[in-house]
Amino acid sequence: MALQVQVYRPAPRTSIGSVVQNSSSQSPWSTKHSVVCVTGDYHQVMKRKERGLSMRWRAKSSLDTTEAAASASEDVAVVGQVTAVDKDTFWPIVKAAGDKTVVLDMYTQWCGPCKVIAPKFQALSQKYVDVVFLKLDCNQDNKPLAKELGIKVVPTFKILKDSKIVKEVRGAKFDDLVVAIDNTRSS
Repeated sequence: MALQVQVYRPAPRTSIGSVVQNSSSQSPWSTKHSVVCVTGDYHQVMKRKERGLSMRWRAKSSLDTTEAAASASEDVAVVGQVTAVDKDTFWPIVKAAGDKTVVLDMYTQWCGPCKVIAPKFQALSQKYVDVVFLKLDCNQDNKPLAKELGIKVVPTFKILKDSKIVKEVRGAKFDDLVVAIDNTRSS
């Protein structure tokens, strides 16, 4: 369970024990799911910090809203990096990608060529920001999805467009992978 909080800047001249309120001139620092209420005088706490004394902050948060936010954010691929997927998250992410090109690296932990091409695959994710890059560990837990996708060897790269497999590259053939991505992007 992820705990997401919204932090407000402490208002000046708050008395000890009062709750810091967010005024209209102060903007939030973090996410928008919960609120952290800080007790105490900000300036007094900073003086304690300067003297090397402990600082105490009290926080309140609603776990109900953070659970919903965490479950909603699990099925999201991040642009510019490779997102790890499993049998439960793969298809929702592919569907969310819409008409974007999706490249899936199907690998195993024990595969030497998989380990060699992984940094190059990561570099491609930073180069092609209009492409969604995913990786699937073909372990026992993800075996049903690996079978569904028709994996024969590792690494295997599946290139999808509109939730359909359009190209496949078997083996650690980096140049073939780049050509396949370019061809799929341009079609």
